[in-house]
Amino acid sequence: MSQQSLSEWDKSRNSETVETPQCLSLTIRGPWGHFRRIEGNIVKQTYRIIPRTTVAGLLAAVLGIERDGYYDLFAPGNSAVAIEPVEPLRTVNMPVNTLSTAAESMKSLNSRGKISIKLPDPTKPRQQHNYEVLVDPAYRLYVWLSDSDQFDALHHTLSQGKSQYVPSLGLSEYLADIRYHGQFAVEDDPTTDVVAVDSAVPNAVDRVIPDTETRCQIEESPAFMQADGSGRTTTGFTSYAYNPDAGPVHVRDPDTNIVDGRTVMFV
Repeated sequence: MSQQSLSEWDKSRNSETVETPQCLSLTIRGPWGHFRRIEGNIVKQTYRIIPRTTVAGLLAAVLGIERDGYYDLFAPGNSAVAIEPVEPLRTVNMPVNTLSTAAESMKSLNSRGKISIKLPDPTKPRQQHNYEVLVDPAYRLYVWLSDSDQFDALHHTLSQGKSQYVPSLGLSEYLADIRYHGQFAVEDDPTTDVVAVDSAVPNAVDRVIPDTETRCQIEESPAFMQADGSGRTTTGFTSYAYNPDAGPVHVRDPDTNIVDGRTVMFV
């Protein structure tokens, strides 16, 4: 998201001219996290950087927006998100015993009553799956929304320390703690040389400068979704370069912004 579009949006939602646009900043963390990679594998692997689609779902939970009801709010041009890992990204493999949710393995409860539900049959054999799980993940998020009402609602809800639904880091049982930092100016970064970027670097992998003393990894994850007749469909992906040690990544001539003293890149 360019500085010009952010400025135009911020001016449009205020009667007076504003020198710089604004974004919201918060840190999410928890003891565990799992953002399932879409590639099939016996081991259920996780993305290291929280996907943009997961950020959208988490913030929609804070606002109380139902599933499949927030895709337009976080669509390209309607939103911008920067993601900064603030703790080293560590994983462990964790075996988990699960019950099948296939139709033949489900059991009806109160089948003769007015309300009937189906749950996995507890008498069926468990299946063991290995989950790759993030340990103590923490990310600082920088969020811009073109919808001024939802932007203000998100600011108000976060500043009150509230959330309409319980936020989680991927799986519902991996609860997330949210610390709201506030609303900050998004300042243009005029630097055109090599820049130390604090956030994950989206869609600029070819401009990352290798450093023998700094680790850098790359992954591609879902960024945008839209609702369809049967649920939802991924409509866009983002390639991130990031430092797994939660340090900066050096990038040549990036499109960066300064927020609260941090150098970040929005997507």
